[in-house]
Amino acid sequence: MEKKTKVVIVGGTGYLGQHLLEAFAGNNGRDLYDVAFTHHSTPLPRRLVDAFPHFHAFPVDLKSGLGLKSVTQGFGQPDVVVNCAALSVPRVCEQDPDSAMSINVPTSLVNWLSTFERNKTLLIHLSTDQVYEGVKSFYKEEDETVAVNVYGKSKVAAELLIKDKCQNFAILRSSIIFGPQTVSPLPKNLPVQWIDSSLKKGDTVEFFHDEFRCPIYVKDLVNITLNLIDRWVFSDDKQMQLVLNAGGPERLSRVEMAQVVAEVRGYDMSLIKHVSASSVDRGVVSPADISMDITKLIQTLEISPTSFKDGVRLTLESH
Repeated sequence: MEKKTKVVIVGGTGYLGQHLLEAFAGNNGRDLYDVAFTHHSTPLPRRLVDAFPHFHAFPVDLKSGLGLKSVTQGFGQPDVVVNCAALSVPRVCEQDPDSAMSINVPTSLVNWLSTFERNKTLLIHLSTDQVYEGVKSFYKEEDETVAVNVYGKSKVAAELLIKDKCQNFAILRSSIIFGPQTVSPLPKNLPVQWIDSSLKKGDTVEFFHDEFRCPIYVKDLVNITLNLIDRWVFSDDKQMQLVLNAGGPERLSRVEMAQVVAEVRGYDMSLIKHVSASSVDRGVVSPADISMDITKLIQTLEISPTSFKDGVRLTLESH
């Protein structure tokens, strides 16, 4: 029997983490991969435990690194570590910059990886489009990273740490992630579901017309991750240092996102009220246009990301 690829998902109870676990649990994943995940919230949600009984779960505190040693002892040295853990609400990061920095800059994780045999483990790290300043359209990976808020700054610091200390890495600068709810539902509002439920009530809803992103369908981000894992496992030279913009194929404002949901659902377009982002105090500075050029992603991984409209349809079908 072929040796299974050992994968550790850091932040397995989060939105992307759960979608990754689902992918590994399905379509032959269990034959190919041996999967472990870390979690900060305890106890683990019952539904998660029931859905993924074959996966090893480890409580880990990323701030201190407590628990990482038990992953090595109980699971072994991973071939791939996918870091999805983050304090990702910009307003919360602004209120508690110390926590944002200690969780989002994965010092303890990088130190743990440095204890492994060289060139045996790949780190796939989830970064954000908020590393960009937001003063132009379609940022490329080579553009300067000038974050305007604490969340973005913590993610810039994380990228610098990884580039400096890790032999092998893939950094994915993800835009807004949207898609179906997770096995163990998350307390936070999911973007498309929130727009849908707001418009469904028949009241007018305000959306920003002057902030632009490239929202990415969650299953595309899962496929990008699986693609990178396969490349790593099947490469002979075991060398990877990659930064990729991980966004969807369109530059959209919140108004345009809402219009697509309304179109797919048949809601009244006049419910969507256009407002300027500067008219609302969110307790955090937000970059105006962090749309990304995803040419490198498409060419490197030979994938074509799902359009926002198709992603919305798939999301609401499973709603």
